[in-house]
Formats: sequence, C-alpha cells, structure tokens
Amino acid sequence: MEVEDSGGASRRKALWLMGAAAGLAALGADTARPSHPTRGPAWATATPRARPVIHPTPTPTPTPTPRPAAWTPAKLTALEKPVRELSELSPPPPPKSIALTIDDGPSPMWTPRMLDLLAEHEIHATFFVIGMQVKEFPKLTRRITDAGHQICNHTETHPISIAGMPEKRVRKEIVEAFDRIADVTGVVPQFFRSPGGAWSKTILEQVAEHGMLPIHWAVDPQDWSRPGVGHIRRTLLDGKAGNIMLCHDGGGDRSQTLKALRTVIPKMKKRGLSFVAL
Repeated sequence: MEVEDSGGASRRKALWLMGAAAGLAALGADTARPSHPTRGPAWATATPRARPVIHPTPTPTPTPTPRPAAWTPAKLTALEKPVRELSELSPPPPPKSIALTIDDGPSPMWTPRMLDLLAEHEIHATFFVIGMQVKEFPKLTRRITDAGHQICNHTETHPISIAGMPEKRVRKEIVEAFDRIADVTGVVPQFFRSPGGAWSKTILEQVAEHGMLPIHWAVDPQDWSRPGVGHIRRTLLDGKAGNIMLCHDGGGDRSQTLKALRTVIPKMKKRGLSFVAL
C-alpha cells in the first residue's frame, strides 16, 4: 500500500510551512506582551496553530489558542540523537525548569483526571498522543490543547518494534499521526517520541523531514508497569532542573501515576522548580 499520494504530501508540506510561518510571526508578537499568568515562563508555550484544514464541517478551534514555542522550525538542525535534557533545546528554558511529559493517551479514563490534576496545580505538560486514540477520542484530544498543553506525535499505533521496521512503515506511522493531530486540533506537532524510546536512523530522518524534534527523557519511573506509588514518587523526586520526565496517561491503569504526581508536583514546586511545556 502506498503511504501517501502527491496530493497528501503537498497538503502536509503546505500545512507545515504555514505553521512555521505562523510560529515566526507569533513569536515576534510574543515579545511585546506578557505570558498568561497561569502558564509559567514565556518559554513554556505550546505549538503554533495550523491554518484550518478544509472539511465538510468546520474544525473546532481550541480556546485559548496555543502559542508558539520559543524555538521555531526555521531553527531546526539535523540531530543524530534525540533530546534528553532541556538544555539541548535552542534556546534552552530558564534555569530551574523541569518538563513533565505524558505518553500513550488520550484515554477516556485517565486523561481527564490528569488534566484536572495539572489544572489544580496550574502547570502545563507535554502530551505525546497516539494517532488511533486521537481518532477515537477527538473531543478529549482537543481538551488537551484547549488547556494550553503541548500536544505531540507518538505514532499512529504505538509499534514497539518501530526501530526495526522498513522506511515505508516508519513513515506511515509518523505521517498518519502527524496529519490526524493537525486535522483534529488544528495544531502542528513539533515534537516526536518513539514508542518505548526505540530510535533508529530511519526514525530520526523521518522526524526531521516532517519538521519535528525527537524527544527522549532523563527520568523514567516506568509507571507503565505499575511498580507502586512509592517507586514512581521516589524516581520522579530524583529529577532536577533541566530534566525531561516521563509519565503515562494511557495504556492501562494509571491510578498509581496520578497518586504519585499529587505529591511530586507540589514538592518540586516548593524546591523552586518551574514546570514547562516543551
């Protein structure tokens, strides 16, 4: 099966270029106005919006409109390995920043609870979503962007064996999720995380081709395996400024993750750490 036709490629290229242009324009505008008081430092901003995709019915518009990240696609350079620390981004975030990333959703059971918890503590996170979940739960996906969180590409079906897949399969996984997220939310994904943290030259090349940055992590409590609230809490609390932390809101029972974060987030804030979205 062909991965895409020339029309699809042209539409996606146009979408990315318009998103990049919008990001550059909005970036200049951001220097003239303060950030929203509940969104932390100006660096912690969300992806630029794409021009609405034409559908039989209008695509819902997230409110508030996600603002562009401090870096733009124009600053992208070829990466030989994924980003593991905030200091590797250009420009880096302010000192004492830490990033909470949340994978495998959206989940109708756990994502709303995660969003409520983040809102309670007035912080923003980065959600790496699976395309097939976005298709099944579009309203919930839009709720993530409505709340001002960053939303990113985590493949269409979450294949753990992606690093060993042929190029066409890898491209299909990345492209389908990329297009689906943009169609459902109007937001162009700027970051990609490979399932299970599995990376290959092919994956990195495809990610760069679609204007995204590959993101890994520095702190992993392996909460997907349900190792216990105490283990998750202790591992996350070992995190320090500049770290990218990994948690999950999909793929199974995430009650342990939520219980741990209820303690971790306020303790980290008391240590002077500021949570930022990528």
